[in-house]
Amino acid sequence: MMMRWIKAVTSGLAVLGLAATNALAGSCLAERPEPLIPVDLDICNSLEADIRNPSGFLLDVYEEKLNGFLGHYCHRNAESGWVRDKSIRDTGPFTAALDNGRWQGSYHGTHAPVVIWYSPEMLDWLVTNRTTESPAPDNPPPVPKGAVMIKEMFPAPAGDCAGVDPLHLFPTNGAAVMVRDPDASFDGWFWGWYGFGASSGWAPDWPAGKDNSIPNMGFAQYCMNCHASAENNLTFASPKNIEGQPGRPLVFLSQNFFDEQPALSHHETVSPPDKGVLRLGRPHDTADMAVIDALMAYTRTLPPDESVAPMPSQTYDNSWVSAGGPKAADTFLTSSQCLGCHDAGSTGLQFDMTKPNPHGNDLANLSPYATWRTSPMGLAGRDPFFFAQMASETQTFHAKSASLVETTCLGCHGVTGERQFNIDTKAAGGACAPFRRSVLDTMPWADGGNGLDLAKYAMLARDGVSCTACHRIALGDRATDEQAAAPENACVAERQALLNPDNTGFARTFTGSFLVGPPDNVIGPFEKPRTKPMEHAMGITPQHHNTISSSEICGSCHTVHLPVLRDGEVLGHIYEQTTYPEWAFSAYRTGATPDGALPMGPGADPKSCQECHMPSRDANGVPYRSKMASIQEYSNFPQAEHNLPPEQIDLPVRDGFALHTLVGLNVFLIEIAQQFPDLLGIPTHDPMLGAKGTDPLLRTEQAMLEQARDQTATISISDIRIDDTHLHARVDVVNKAGHKFPSGVGFRRAFLEFSVLDAKGEVLWRSGRTNAAGALVDDDGLPLAGEYWWQSDCSARVEPEKRLHQPHYETITSQSQAQIYQELVAAPGGETPICGPGSTPSGELTTSFLSICTTVKDNRIFPKGYLGLNERLQIAKALGAGEDLAREAGAVGVGSDAAYEQGGSDSLDYEIELAELAEAPASVQSTLYYQAAPPFYLQDRFCTASGSDVERLRYMVGRLNLNDTPAEGWKLIIATSGAVPVR
Repeated sequence: MMMRWIKAVTSGLAVLGLAATNALAGSCLAERPEPLIPVDLDICNSLEADIRNPSGFLLDVYEEKLNGFLGHYCHRNAESGWVRDKSIRDTGPFTAALDNGRWQGSYHGTHAPVVIWYSPEMLDWLVTNRTTESPAPDNPPPVPKGAVMIKEMFPAPAGDCAGVDPLHLFPTNGAAVMVRDPDASFDGWFWGWYGFGASSGWAPDWPAGKDNSIPNMGFAQYCMNCHASAENNLTFASPKNIEGQPGRPLVFLSQNFFDEQPALSHHETVSPPDKGVLRLGRPHDTADMAVIDALMAYTRTLPPDESVAPMPSQTYDNSWVSAGGPKAADTFLTSSQCLGCHDAGSTGLQFDMTKPNPHGNDLANLSPYATWRTSPMGLAGRDPFFFAQMASETQTFHAKSASLVETTCLGCHGVTGERQFNIDTKAAGGACAPFRRSVLDTMPWADGGNGLDLAKYAMLARDGVSCTACHRIALGDRATDEQAAAPENACVAERQALLNPDNTGFARTFTGSFLVGPPDNVIGPFEKPRTKPMEHAMGITPQHHNTISSSEICGSCHTVHLPVLRDGEVLGHIYEQTTYPEWAFSAYRTGATPDGALPMGPGADPKSCQECHMPSRDANGVPYRSKMASIQEYSNFPQAEHNLPPEQIDLPVRDGFALHTLVGLNVFLIEIAQQFPDLLGIPTHDPMLGAKGTDPLLRTEQAMLEQARDQTATISISDIRIDDTHLHARVDVVNKAGHKFPSGVGFRRAFLEFSVLDAKGEVLWRSGRTNAAGALVDDDGLPLAGEYWWQSDCSARVEPEKRLHQPHYETITSQSQAQIYQELVAAPGGETPICGPGSTPSGELTTSFLSICTTVKDNRIFPKGYLGLNERLQIAKALGAGEDLAREAGAVGVGSDAAYEQGGSDSLDYEIELAELAEAPASVQSTLYYQAAPPFYLQDRFCTASGSDVERLRYMVGRLNLNDTPAEGWKLIIATSGAVPVR
């Protein structure tokens, strides 16, 4: 009944004359002929108490109440004790510049011009504790619960409306809302932006808008990026501004001597109105039947649009430090708590962490938040390939162990949610519990309390590998026995025992089984950080610690050690992923860890993981220089009252500012995110820089393409010759990466295309042809052996006992042969399977991460300076791992190929019978391609699972438009030799 009453009240607000089109003639666009004051005090009185208690209601219910209160201008009710500023006032300078014969105005305020309204509680606190008549107390008490400030905002500059009674001003720019509720969050405020009238763009945050933007309101919002610089209580408010109080407000330069349209406030672009789904690429309107047919997995019966369930909106993903925190219950936080300060442009006045986009008229956002948010790390909790993989694991491969599988997998991809769930479960007296996939579908605020007790963990898990996951990791001297026993590390020992039972030291942390430090600090790479803003906002102290720059920060998660499961039993353990050890065994190893030096010392070209994946220099080798945050400083911002001194909030410029790009080569994931943001539940625009910046997903894709072009591999052709019967050529591939190429999850692969061309550039002969889905085919278009694992109707595997695949070649003589650099693994087979390095394959090929019994093939190209087995054994032992790590990081199925004895490259000979060529060869060309999701992998997903996660991936794969992209044809070009003449 109450909800219906509020909706009925708010649906009639448009009749109150709120539309901006009612402006009077003259320069003040906000002026209205009649005062905008409450006309029904009964409505106001009925809501006065409720709007002072935001934590007492679900967010959508509270927002409706606040809408009814503000929409009826109840905050302008003097009879209830509300007071206002003396007049409209600027919050910064307004400057004029002559541009092409016209004056253009620019506003430089922290907000648009304001008139603030204060509840009686807020007025009393300000007059008592910030009076100009007597010294203010050194340690003022907290602002009382229920105190409210409504910061109405108007067109710039304030001088245009200076003579207008504030009661006649319509808040064209909405209002910033602050409601004191110290029982709900550490900072003690409910924050929000409210828009007056139907055309304002404001809407309740439930349900989320189609653009999945940051919420309009909530606890611990980005507003703190400025307000945390206040001396106390996160407010700069002063009684000088208030009508009837002594003193004068601050004034700023205002060059409003010309008649022009008002300047746009940056805050108007932070959270744009809902304009529908904002895509960065256009998917196919209907399924691409060429791809569908080529996938051969009954995908012709694709789900209709309306049946595909989207991931919950990112709008909902906001957890915060609780009142009285930070405690163990606040160990992990969503990235929403970091974006206000560590995204660029959030103040609208300074644009540190950016650079001009050389290809457009906007800014490249180099901030930690923006570069991370759209990386595979930032998307890990929404990755459609991951969720389809997990569906296969729990429905087909390991249905008896579904809870173990989900907890293990989400302990990496949804690490902060899984960790916080078990921290809180243990603190409540429970035992370590499974963290299930279904938790991630939980949404807050829904009618009937749709799993509200789980919503916090769902938000965290969907946030991916987020800020507090890395910046709290405890390695070296931080990883003490005392810290391991702390409540914030609940259930870590159990995870280590499950996944790394025989490992010690650093190797005990593999598969994301790391310890974290105390919840009241985070670590970073720079000395002497400014601590007060973060302490004011969240009670967290940033600290310098060298381990954040070590490769071991990455190595804990990028060494994946998993149990081998069959029928619910653990047969052993095996390494699914060895990216970190591959680096540690290469010429790029630094030879040092947080636990001390490693045997063999540094390699010939030592570089940490971060030096490639978090670059701190531009393409010309020039170090990035920037401040590390976007906050309200003292010296570089318009003057404010009651702020902290400059030594506590003026930020130094840092050399070696590192981008959180964190990319590999999975362009396919980023293209999906660009074309289907609605299904992933993500925005495409940056929440802080807004229209001023390049959309981060575009920059992430560009970073991947640059990684592919500059840092991955080179290819060349030599020894081209023709004898009486054959054309001969040698292709050399050089691996430039710091690990195997490809690396990461085992299904990634690369392959060579080698073409013989005639004088017109037409193909005479080709190894490495592909069909529309990227499957390798011969000259008749028939798939090569091993390209598909299932019959096209998914009824049965194709000769599984043969483990069909393309072997590692040293010489290729046929168009039905292709060099594929990949790892293929087999499941346990027979009654008593023997698993581990060197074991004989007994089961079928598998894509299951937890069915890996033995490696069938691993010819991925070693990095430069790869160590021999004896040296690898020494390093593995020093890391706390067994011999199996050193052995599994080697090669399998490469015969006596000398390239795998020293590493860094591979060479391949092509011998082509001249009789197969219709014309004389004029040139040859070789191209190296990469596939993050090969067709056999996708086919296995669609044949081994069903449900929303699989249907979502099927829908997106079927409609993904890769035309005219570097990944056209479901293959990403890495390097090409170009056409080399045959002489």
